[in-house]
Amino acid sequence: MKQRKLEMLLEQIEGFENPNPSLEQYATPAILAAEILHFAYMQGDLEGTVYDLGCGTGMLAIGAKLLGAERVVGFDLDRKALEVARRNAENMGVDVEFMHCDISEVDGHADTVVMNPPFGAQAKGNDRPFILSALKTSDVVYSIHNCGSHGFISKFIGSAKIADWYTTAFPLKRTFKFHKKEVEMIKVEVYRIVR
Repeated sequence: MKQRKLEMLLEQIEGFENPNPSLEQYATPAILAAEILHFAYMQGDLEGTVYDLGCGTGMLAIGAKLLGAERVVGFDLDRKALEVARRNAENMGVDVEFMHCDISEVDGHADTVVMNPPFGAQAKGNDRPFILSALKTSDVVYSIHNCGSHGFISKFIGSAKIADWYTTAFPLKRTFKFHKKEVEMIKVEVYRIVR
């Protein structure tokens, strides 16, 4: 499936009904999700089991399944977001498992993790449990972080290595009262980390 076709399908994904700012619940935009997932697909990383940590309403998990991942599991702490994710998967006609749990309780093994973790804007270090859980449960990790995170990521992942990374745009829609613009383009870095 071409990247643009995936993006058009993902644009149909319903977002958060009542996003929680303390959980940094920003829906991954379809254009960015399609870009990351297509990159993972081209690397051959969406062939087996894929975990989406902090899956929210299922954007990355559903996209991974649309691109042919054998098994996809999305994990989130927010039960209401998981209800929306299940509905989204059903509407898209894909079989994705969604699990309610804290990120530190994720277990099992995935070939690949795809995730858009909290950036730590509301509480510094919120992304760290996501990175640790991803490294504990998978061989390859695709993760989105604030621009300028390379030094931190390099040190934090220990013996794992950054195989690829690039800078891209995250079109952040006005989600909370403190947002000033309808859409703000945030520069982010996408990492492919190999354990």
